[in-house]
Amino acid sequence: MSQNDSLTSMSGGGPAASGGQGHRFLGGHAEGRLSYWRRVDWWLVVPALLLSAGSTVFVWSASRADLAPEDDPQYFLVRHVINITIGIGLAFIVSRFNFRLLRAYTPVVYVLSIVGILAVYSPLGLSIAGARAWISLPGGFTIQPSEFAKVALVLGMALILAEKLDAESEPRDRDVFWALVLAAVPIGLVLLQNDTGTALVMSVIAFTMVAVSGARRRWIIGLIAGGVLAAFVAIQLGILRDYQILRLTSFLDPEGESGAAAYNGIQARIAIGNGGMFGRGLFEGPQTQGNFVPVNESDFIFTVIGEEAGFLGALICIGLLGLVLWRGLRIAMNADDLFGRLVATGVLAWLAFQTFENLGMAMGIMPITGVPLPFVSYGGTSMFASWIALGLLVNVKVHTDSNA
Repeated sequence: MSQNDSLTSMSGGGPAASGGQGHRFLGGHAEGRLSYWRRVDWWLVVPALLLSAGSTVFVWSASRADLAPEDDPQYFLVRHVINITIGIGLAFIVSRFNFRLLRAYTPVVYVLSIVGILAVYSPLGLSIAGARAWISLPGGFTIQPSEFAKVALVLGMALILAEKLDAESEPRDRDVFWALVLAAVPIGLVLLQNDTGTALVMSVIAFTMVAVSGARRRWIIGLIAGGVLAAFVAIQLGILRDYQILRLTSFLDPEGESGAAAYNGIQARIAIGNGGMFGRGLFEGPQTQGNFVPVNESDFIFTVIGEEAGFLGALICIGLLGLVLWRGLRIAMNADDLFGRLVATGVLAWLAFQTFENLGMAMGIMPITGVPLPFVSYGGTSMFASWIALGLLVNVKVHTDSNA
């Protein structure tokens, strides 16, 4: 049948018309699925997939030293692969919803995130490394609600800051105020859990989103001054504990400091320096296999990459992370409305600061705060949150292109 005959049969009556419309209906679904995959930014997704896939061998190598001889040597490896698989699935689900429709669900997501943070104070709450930030689940699993609160923070602030009228070039002062109140609640609760690293990440997200929203300059200056004052008051009143202050300051003079914070930083730098150009080889890093660097399957995973894959492996890891951030920046710049731009900007600030902080604390140029490396570090909740964040970026990209 020619194209003209096909068009004629679809426009006519009877069975021919029904069949033609059915064919068009099925074709529309196929075309919709195809257009989604065409609009996905593969320069964003593929580097993240490579990071997560490559991380499995380094998590496996790092975790072997933490296990007793009678334990399953693949215990962490299997869990890490499961976490990555679930994370990718969550990213796909998030990317399929039009990000504009997320506005309706944002209040629910925010409330659930606050409930999750508060749940750590229940009998299910669990303290790890001085921070009561986890919930214990059956089967030996744990979940860190503050990681999901980052997602809620991005969506909540974007919802409020994007509510300006069409004639307005900047958000109203009351919108900025309520956006900051919305951010202050989870940040304050996370600080009470002694999780300084997550609170810093969330603070950077809030500051960046306010700055990009076009808020008046006095808000930016006020946030900077307020942050400095809050840090000073927290130290003077003893809100920050001594070990937290040492973590934040030991990187300034690592040779002159003592204690766990300085030890961790020194051992991390030794591990990276051991790698040379091409590394010691998988399972062959003396610092890694000797368990000198703590939690090196999670917080200090970059030291394992640096020692066992060398400068070349570390450079590839940094390059892939940089590619993810560059594509995130492009998506934020090309978003066709303020809500999408703010969502992409919040995710970008989150991933960029967390990446810089994690790499920096391993190399001694940033304080040790215990934040994971996105898409790489072992940890279910952090892996889920990283992939959900990437799903939001894909979402903004896909639905921006669909309106072009």
